[in-house]
Amino acid sequence: MSQASRHDAWQAGDSYDLYMGRWSRQIAPRFLDWLDPADKLAWLDVGCGTGALSAAILDRCNPASLISVDPSEGFLTTARAKVADKRMEFRVGDAQALAVDTGSRDMIVSGLVLNFVPDREKALGEMKRVARSGATIAFYVWDYPGGGVEFMRAFWTAATAIDPNAQDLAEGRRFPFCTPDGLTSLATTAGLSSVECTQIEIPTVFRDFEDYWRPFTLGAGPAPGYCMNLEPSTRQRLRGELHDSLPRNEDGSIPLKTRAWAVKAVAR
Repeated sequence: MSQASRHDAWQAGDSYDLYMGRWSRQIAPRFLDWLDPADKLAWLDVGCGTGALSAAILDRCNPASLISVDPSEGFLTTARAKVADKRMEFRVGDAQALAVDTGSRDMIVSGLVLNFVPDREKALGEMKRVARSGATIAFYVWDYPGGGVEFMRAFWTAATAIDPNAQDLAEGRRFPFCTPDGLTSLATTAGLSSVECTQIEIPTVFRDFEDYWRPFTLGAGPAPGYCMNLEPSTRQRLRGELHDSLPRNEDGSIPLKTRAWAVKAVAR
């Protein structure tokens, strides 16, 4: 197992919500607004995590049905506690081998997940398999190579100043394909047509430094996993580096932003 994958901890749903889920809930509606889907469609959410995109689908898109799949039982436990609707079903499953009937879904979506799937082309092939002819397949990932997740970029910049090896664990180094060209090429190679890509940006304002720092101490996600594997003295030094380098508003809040690339295509 690689050092990077050792730090990709994806079980503690409540901890992940504090780290990333709160921002996932903000970006999901903007993604769905871009898709502008019809009502009463059969949906599939691949890699649903703690349910941010699933909840937005139910709230905004009036689906006939929704199947939401994730490999983490811990994340699904959090999702089930937060999202209850007779139209939907949460299932434990792998994006690379979807236990969903062939040609059964009208909308197949995936939010902030595809970069973590080992075989992304296989996952898109599975999405294409379960899609009806003319169905929409759409996904979005953070702009890691462009430093689009500013709170992560600040963390890894400070970590690398202390530990030069940390740069190899940063998402920008690990996921260089998360660019418009890379994602469009991925969708095209998977056999999808009418591929479009757009940028989605949201603010990520932290109330104060503790609101920023605490999620990194909970271990859910690559950067928090790295943080909690540090020696206590090194972790305290990292905390100090971040405390002194982050921007502040007059009220002590920390104004940052995140940017994602979204792709939509048609299955034939």
